[in-house]
Amino acid sequence: MTRLEIPVQLRWSDMDAYQHVNNVEMLRLLEEARIEAFWSHPVAPDGTRVESAFPTAVIDAGPGAEVSTLVARQEIEYLKPLGYRRTPVIVEMWLGHLGGASLDVCYEVRDAGEDGPERVTYARALTTLVLVDNATGAPRRIAPEQREAWSTFLEEPVTIRRRR
Repeated sequence: MTRLEIPVQLRWSDMDAYQHVNNVEMLRLLEEARIEAFWSHPVAPDGTRVESAFPTAVIDAGPGAEVSTLVARQEIEYLKPLGYRRTPVIVEMWLGHLGGASLDVCYEVRDAGEDGPERVTYARALTTLVLVDNATGAPRRIAPEQREAWSTFLEEPVTIRRRR
């Protein structure tokens, strides 16, 4: 089981009137982690590109990119309120499904540290992304190099409690 661990810094503006991270802001934290993990850094004006620390960052996110990722579906289960703190939360990510033109990104938002009773998980979530050709607007199949980079992180999907 191989998962990505992306530290994401909270912002004071993420808080709501109840003094915890607002539900919409929680989705933004997931977005920040997803962009860090899957998008390569764009080329800077001086022509250099900062290399990502993640081997999964294989989608070109720069101007004129051929492919975009569109969110087709999101599901989130809030487990505990996440209050503001200066230390980053960890967004643990893996892939629950790798299809023809889509992938399911699974998440757990948690404290840093080892597994144990003191480590808190605040939310579990799943995002279905569809790769889209920017020229045509149509879904685009996952390229072999993307599939190769992402296959290592493929495992069982996140378990989210469902209502009956």
